[in-house]
Amino acid sequence: MLKFLFDRDTWQEVFDSFSKNKLRSILTMVGVWWGILLLIGLLGSARGLENSFNRLFGSFATNSVFVWGQSTSKPFKGFQEGKRVRLTLSDAKKVEENVEGIEFVVPRNQNQAQVVRKFLSGNFGVNGDYPLLDQVQKKKLIHGRFINQNDIDDNKKIAVISEEIYKQLFEKDENVIGEYIQINSINFKVVGMFENGNVNMGPTSDIHIPFTTFQQIYNQGDQIGWMMITGKPEFDIKQIENDAKLLLKNLNSIHPNDKRAFGSFNLGKEFAKVTGFLTGMQFLTWFVGIATLIAGVFAIGNILLITVKERTKEIGVRRALGATPFEIKRQIVVEAVFLTLVAGLFGIISGGWILILLDYFFGQGPEATIVNASVSIAVVFIALIILVILGTLIGLIPAFKATSIKPIEALREE
Repeated sequence: MLKFLFDRDTWQEVFDSFSKNKLRSILTMVGVWWGILLLIGLLGSARGLENSFNRLFGSFATNSVFVWGQSTSKPFKGFQEGKRVRLTLSDAKKVEENVEGIEFVVPRNQNQAQVVRKFLSGNFGVNGDYPLLDQVQKKKLIHGRFINQNDIDDNKKIAVISEEIYKQLFEKDENVIGEYIQINSINFKVVGMFENGNVNMGPTSDIHIPFTTFQQIYNQGDQIGWMMITGKPEFDIKQIENDAKLLLKNLNSIHPNDKRAFGSFNLGKEFAKVTGFLTGMQFLTWFVGIATLIAGVFAIGNILLITVKERTKEIGVRRALGATPFEIKRQIVVEAVFLTLVAGLFGIISGGWILILLDYFFGQGPEATIVNASVSIAVVFIALIILVILGTLIGLIPAFKATSIKPIEALREE
């Protein structure tokens, strides 16, 4: 077989067949070209959307839920409807200890404050946080460090600021680490600066200070604004959310059926919706692309059937001179695979250019919607293997047609 493939006469015959009907062959190959281009383009776009989504939420532990107190909607145990619900550090600790499947519980507090540096000022969100926050909501630090345990233990007046605050309160290229800013007229030393995120979950996080320092300067005692609960990967975050809310209702004397007492945002649930959509989109892409490929390959098969009919006399002569049915079939199949592969390779190249253009127009900058639209080498190889298999199978139809004609009948054909 290899000798046949490297035989000059084999390819001379393929090119002769192609050159006799150039326009017809090119139009036939368009179907396969379009199918593979569509497959590469759509798969790459789906990957680009997935990359964009991961860039937005990549800093978050996605198997997480945010829970905060609101007000009750039902009277219970002597408390009237409308009781204000305030979460505490004790609540967060008991949730972490008693709800199955929890990996972390991160208590948080937030307030707005007037922030001043020299003659510049602005109103920003100030968050009281623990070092653990950097594990579940990773900060991309540009300079310095995040809050550590010593800052918590010693109630240090240090701050980690966003890049946006730096732009508003500091001169360009000015050193930021070790400088002081005033938050509600209290001096805080800047120990770190982080990159602005592409997405904010909950209140805007402009400045982070130690949780204990926040509680002290805002006289919060053990009250917290909300808690971020992160579940272990193998546990259902929706169930963790329900269990945590039920426990919090028991701890705060709230009716078990009160749906207003606690607000929540289940990031894991929303993340699962998006990943499900992206998976469905990839499946649909494969389905549409392969269906289009099959249609294009069938067109090649039809054209080869016509070609075989036109070459009936030639096939009869070859049979009369001693060509076996296998040799005739082999030649027809090679022609089918050749046309399919050439069209497919052009489709892969065209699809690659489409992805380059998508990345150029939609993949640049922080607001990019399609990030690094691409397909893996494995996908390209799979597409080529599919093309070879389809080309071989479809080539067998005209091949059997060619060998079904008896030599004497073929020689009579005009």
